[in-house]
Amino acid sequence: MQFTEFIKYIPKIQKQQLPALAAHAKMAPAERIQAQSLNYYKANNPKQAAVMMLIYPKEGNAHIVLMKRNTYPGVHSAQISFPGGKAEPEDKSFADTALRETREEIGVVEKEVDLVMPFSELYIPPSNFIVYPYLGITVEEPLFVPDPIEVAEIIELPLETVLDDSIIIHKEMTTSYANNIMVPAFQTSGYVIWGATAMILSELKETIKNVL
Repeated sequence: MQFTEFIKYIPKIQKQQLPALAAHAKMAPAERIQAQSLNYYKANNPKQAAVMMLIYPKEGNAHIVLMKRNTYPGVHSAQISFPGGKAEPEDKSFADTALRETREEIGVVEKEVDLVMPFSELYIPPSNFIVYPYLGITVEEPLFVPDPIEVAEIIELPLETVLDDSIIIHKEMTTSYANNIMVPAFQTSGYVIWGATAMILSELKETIKNVL
């Protein structure tokens, strides 16, 4: 999809009723679906975080950036994720959290990002975080400067690839909470995107496809 074509759809995207759990569930491990109930996770007093779904032009085509996290002690070690992280006291809003983390992790500064809209929050049981995703765009291709401590690799996916149903697979995985379970995932260019990132990406995908 051409970036200029994607831009034309933004007003329609902003008016969409978000599919929320219906979209999240399509890419959720079965063990995760019950945990998305407000009554389930509210009692856990989850920590708060925000992530950025950043879409930008690359060779004229709309792309979205993901990153592979470095290996470290923790439940999200070496996983593929959006730029983002924990809300800090100095953040005025979750949008500010997403923007700050985007700058800190991949080097795209706040003034370069036009915020489009928030998407549906998502609870992540293994780390007890409630995550607030935001859609943003840059009108020019960013110069990524990954944080070497946080980021092992920048992953640039064509938006057209994300919208392609043929990249969805079911794969046996060993996770932080279960061994050898089947999980839905996006598989492309040698990357397997699953868990919270896949669930958030699923809502973006369904929202965009609803306006095409």
